[in-house]
Amino acid sequence: MDDADAFLQAAIDEAGRGLAEGGIPIGSVLVHRGAILGRGHNRRVQQGSAILHGEMDALERAGRQPASVYRECVIYTTLSPCAMCTGAILLYGIPHVIVGENQTFLGEEQWLRSRGVRVDVWQDERCIRLMREFIAAQPQLWCEDIGK
Repeated sequence: MDDADAFLQAAIDEAGRGLAEGGIPIGSVLVHRGAILGRGHNRRVQQGSAILHGEMDALERAGRQPASVYRECVIYTTLSPCAMCTGAILLYGIPHVIVGENQTFLGEEQWLRSRGVRVDVWQDERCIRLMREFIAAQPQLWCEDIGK
């Protein structure tokens, strides 16, 4: 397993934690120079939060960083980032996003690309299966998470 696969696996592990806690199975890791700075998962349900999507949680758990660090980061996420998470990625100048899948939800990838962010979508079967099963089991919770 190469580093990129290991980082996506870390994001998938976070998604699994979220599901095990009764939340939405979306995970993310923020990586700087080959090391994970922050890992997180969607904790809206668990924390009663309006904003703790996987990417937001990973950024929060990475703690305050200088702009120069963010400009060298890659953020891995199991699902295409929504408008809120995309805004945070753009705000902090993170130049590269690796998306596990965008079949169950297509977020703001075009917005990221239009602002010069490299977006790689892997269509990872583990990520697709995790979200399809969750959406089928919890459609109302899923719709709440994406603002529908």
